[in-house]
Amino acid sequence: MFDAPTIAVIIGTFLIAGTVKGVIGLGLPTVSLGLLTATLNLPTAMALLLVPSFVTNLWQAAVGGNGRVVLLRIWPFLVAATITVWLGATALTRIDLSLLSALLGALLVAYSVLSLTGIRPSITTRQEIWIGPVIGAANGILTGMTGSFVVPGVMFLQAIGLSRDMLIQAMGLLFTASTIALALALQDNNFLTVQLGALSLAALVPAAIVMIFGQRIRQALSERRFRQIFFIALLILGAYIITNSIYNLI
Repeated sequence: MFDAPTIAVIIGTFLIAGTVKGVIGLGLPTVSLGLLTATLNLPTAMALLLVPSFVTNLWQAAVGGNGRVVLLRIWPFLVAATITVWLGATALTRIDLSLLSALLGALLVAYSVLSLTGIRPSITTRQEIWIGPVIGAANGILTGMTGSFVVPGVMFLQAIGLSRDMLIQAMGLLFTASTIALALALQDNNFLTVQLGALSLAALVPAAIVMIFGQRIRQALSERRFRQIFFIALLILGAYIITNSIYNLI
């Protein structure tokens, strides 16, 4: 299905994404999606990230001891974020993929800018009751359209005042549920093939190996500085995807 150079790009992508995940605890789906979209089409990139994303984020969701407490608090948000993925995925067959790729680039840029500037909105408990499902639905639709799980869902989880450990576990729950919903949506729209599924499974191996390597790097580097470099690189990647998508539309 893919030639040798393309397979090399896929392996290299998950080596980079797995290392980032190991160092700062996030970024595997975002990095892999961004890099693969820059070289392959968007639905293929979305399919390839499924297995590595599911396995790494399931582990993140299960570890920490706060799963039940977090789930009881954010379940309305999670339900909305999951059931609306299929709605967004219908755009893959109805809207020009270059436009959706540009939307992905815009989400990566927005995520990077908000992270670099340290903007942290605050949501009260009373607001959380109705804002959660609204943001969850928006997150699900954007996940189906672009494969990105982070905007605006992660911003919501940061805004409701979860502790660090609970936030990490909440993101794991969001990403795991979103990955399952995305896999079903891609299958329903005939974008998920046996070959892509097998290649996604194979991509788990390099990603998992370098995650361990990345955890060792974390001990030697300033996590704060690495996060700055990561988000600047993500900003540049998002801008490139937008520019390339606009070029393809012209």
